[in-house]
Amino acid sequence: MLKKDSMKEYLPNCRIQELANFSKSGVHVDMLRLDLLHPVVSGNKWFKLRYYLEEARATGKTRIATFGGAYSNHIVAAAFAAKEAGLHSTGYIRGDQTTNPSPTLLQAMELGMKMAFVTREAYQDKEKIIETSHSPETYWIQEGGYGETGAKGAATILDIPNIDAYTHILCATGTGTMMAGLVKAAKAGQEIIGVSVLKNHLSLETEVRALLNVAENEKTFSFIHGYHFGGYAKHPQTLIGFMQAFWERWQIPTDIVYTSKLVFAVTDLIQKNHFSPESRLLIIHSGGLQGNRSLPPNTFAF
Repeated sequence: MLKKDSMKEYLPNCRIQELANFSKSGVHVDMLRLDLLHPVVSGNKWFKLRYYLEEARATGKTRIATFGGAYSNHIVAAAFAAKEAGLHSTGYIRGDQTTNPSPTLLQAMELGMKMAFVTREAYQDKEKIIETSHSPETYWIQEGGYGETGAKGAATILDIPNIDAYTHILCATGTGTMMAGLVKAAKAGQEIIGVSVLKNHLSLETEVRALLNVAENEKTFSFIHGYHFGGYAKHPQTLIGFMQAFWERWQIPTDIVYTSKLVFAVTDLIQKNHFSPESRLLIIHSGGLQGNRSLPPNTFAF
């Protein structure tokens, strides 16, 4: 956990925003603006990290170590959250070290995170990295906060009031940690839908189910593939144009990795009558715009 209740004061920043006239078929659509939580620990990141940090401090650890890429929302959020919790941090970064670190990595380093660069090949075996790099003072967090503790934290996303009336809750999925948390917290009659942002992520369902108990595995949830736009962080001009149009209409920023693909999927699914009339949809804006920093300046108006 961060310094006592230090992030809870920001929770009122999260709000449900109605997307009036989003659908012409009678489907009601709102968005949960987790992106408004905090400018650095944006969106779902704090929810996934909160119990890891609490456990690290409770067990006397002085450093957290975790994994991510050059534009990882998780890395910069973990750096800030660790600093707030009074912990040191190390980020194991996918790819060779460069003389021009990304803005994301520079921000994480400014927050005190030590960087350890790992070749893409070696990065695939994170357990070996942990085995060879472990020290008694280090508490390890998997990439994206994946794990039962991360899902437990993500479940508290739905503690925000006034969500019981929604028939469907939709989120973008990378590791599936947030989705598992939403399934844990879903009310009877609510369907959780995960839109995969990775190409051919056929193990996603297995990875989500592994974070659920027997009763939770009986809840209603589903996975939708085919809206990855070519793969993780791929962003053809069609997607860029969609993001700009969404901003112009709603004044809501999205990112090229997660939320833009989720909103595009919802738009397309409604047009294809995937949802029955009178359905009530809640889109989770999971925050984190780090991926956009890989684009040329002024690509977007936001």
